[in-house]
Amino acid sequence: MKVHSYLDVAGLLVGSVYCTIPLFWLVFHPFVERWRQYGRKAYVAILPAWGAFIATAFALGWPVRHLHLYQSRVAWVMGAIFILAGLSIYRSASQGFDRAKISGLAELELGQHEQRLVITGIRAQVRHPFYLGHLCEVMGWTLATGSLALCGLLVFAAITGAIMVRQEDVELEQRFGDAYRQYRDSVPALLPKFPV
Repeated sequence: MKVHSYLDVAGLLVGSVYCTIPLFWLVFHPFVERWRQYGRKAYVAILPAWGAFIATAFALGWPVRHLHLYQSRVAWVMGAIFILAGLSIYRSASQGFDRAKISGLAELELGQHEQRLVITGIRAQVRHPFYLGHLCEVMGWTLATGSLALCGLLVFAAITGAIMVRQEDVELEQRFGDAYRQYRDSVPALLPKFPV
């Protein structure tokens, strides 16, 4: 198997994971009241569902994994920039967020975890940095490989991510009220604002 073939499979796997994160969110968050009655046991149902989403995305991309819009070493440089940016964004987004918040456990166990709106650090420039990181990762692999399968996953991630961001904004507004409305009105969702 050639190096390009390995990279196609690796990109398809990475893309399948990242592009299905919005589906995980859409299974979990809109029904969080129902999931709360099960506590941590809710993950026994939720995580296998996400695994099925990943497997489905991978299986759909598998037949066209070897089809490329282009193949270029220069594209790998551009792709690497996005991949590294995504990793940097994840690191910054993790500051002020513990595992309970990242995994949704803080919402399952409301009384056991601090509920506060984090608007400092990277969140002073962008409201949803984790989702920006996801998109950077998928964009990076798509640019680098030129894979047709990853192009499809990128479009899927962008569409489902937009739905997820809108719904998460509604949920956060319900939880934090005016504080979140003011924050939402002053900080963009995904494209960071930088001081001029």
